[in-house]
Amino acid sequence: MNSNQNQSVSHVSKEISESLVEMTEIVLPQHTNAIGSVFGGTVMSWVDIAAATCALRHCRCQVVTASIDALHFLAPVHLGWIVSIKASVNFTSRTSCEVGVKVTAENPLTGDRYHTASAYLTMVGVDKEGKPIPIPQIKLMTDLERRRNADASARRLARLTLKDDLAKRRRADVNGV
Repeated sequence: MNSNQNQSVSHVSKEISESLVEMTEIVLPQHTNAIGSVFGGTVMSWVDIAAATCALRHCRCQVVTASIDALHFLAPVHLGWIVSIKASVNFTSRTSCEVGVKVTAENPLTGDRYHTASAYLTMVGVDKEGKPIPIPQIKLMTDLERRRNADASARRLARLTLKDDLAKRRRADVNGV
């Protein structure tokens, strides 16, 4: 993609439904700890893969993970259970997007399902040199998409404030303050 194409892509808009991701995993012995529940790092990896796949579908360029908001494990996931991971773009800015990911686990013997984790990830579209590039914007088609977009916009402001605060602290640390 040349720079002219990169500039025009930010004017393209896509429906959220075009990039939805649904992954399914089964919890195998290599995914579990000594008490038979899934490692948190395994779930984190699945979340990151789902978000990257979703963002890749949306952006149609390479993407990198810039941040993951707090990831809370709400319920344990056990050996042999089926895990569903769903991801969708909630918000876009010029070069980045927020992807929401929801993890649900199912006990296949009982059919009981549990919401086990959720996270919001910021994914950035990058060129071959790893530099941020413009990405398509989203078309908000439903009330749910509009609500998620508004919520994501508020989270983005909080992330940017935190980023600025951390940068100030780093500068202060470097300068011995």
